[in-house]
Amino acid sequence: MIDRLSADLRRAFPAMKGFSPRNLKYMRAFAEAWPDEQFVQELLAQITWYHNIAILEKISTPAEREWYIRKTIEHGWSRNILALQIETRLFHRQGKAVTNFTRTLPPPQSELAEQLLKDPYNFDFLTLHDEAVERDLERELVKHIRAFLLELGVGFAFVGNQYRIEVGGEDFYIDLLFYHLHLRAFVVIDLKMKSFKPADAGQMNFYLSAVDDLLRHAGDQPSIGIILCKTKNCFVAEYALRDVQKPIGVSDFQLTSALPERLQGSLPTIEELEAELSALAATVAEDA
Repeated sequence: MIDRLSADLRRAFPAMKGFSPRNLKYMRAFAEAWPDEQFVQELLAQITWYHNIAILEKISTPAEREWYIRKTIEHGWSRNILALQIETRLFHRQGKAVTNFTRTLPPPQSELAEQLLKDPYNFDFLTLHDEAVERDLERELVKHIRAFLLELGVGFAFVGNQYRIEVGGEDFYIDLLFYHLHLRAFVVIDLKMKSFKPADAGQMNFYLSAVDDLLRHAGDQPSIGIILCKTKNCFVAEYALRDVQKPIGVSDFQLTSALPERLQGSLPTIEELEAELSALAATVAEDA
């Protein structure tokens, strides 16, 4: 029946496209998923048909579908970025970190900051061996800063890595320093290639006090700390943050593409692959 309808529509409207049997099935699924015409006109009309298809194909629950629709409109995600966010389960990771934001930030600021943090963060764009240390992780995140900023979310501006601050005549270095344009606040990220320890909260508290005194400008909101660790015990993290007066969040990160050390060096790097492809393209051009 759908095949016959497709043929009839294409015959009746030869100048129009989009009447393939596959597309008609998408139209039927769209109508079944969104019976509210007002919702279709106010929200769904703001994203492309290809965005809608991606959401229908990859997500089954109405609440999750609506969340991705609103985020796509809010952040202007392309279809590829939307698909990536769905595949990395952003809906289930957003706002899941252990934080003390509700106690240390005013309500509007705390709610926004809470939703910005994920748990876990997905660093599958990195390739690190099992014995990697914090400096290795930091170096790779800076090297892939565009992918890192995408995973962090909209609004983060990169300030620097190993950012030097001087306190009492001594030098200290922050792993990663960002500024968030919507929060109007510095964001300090401390990387831990180990499980979270209570002492990590004390170190972050020190960094935030220093950044607030040395870098924060009039009009800036209190600086926020994010401790990214390989694993964490949620109860330990909650106890560690309970009486800390600075806003801090604790999240895990995943390195799903981690390679065993014995394979390091045996696979080509991105740069080597690009050079090989460039050489191949030049050879093809010469032959042509």
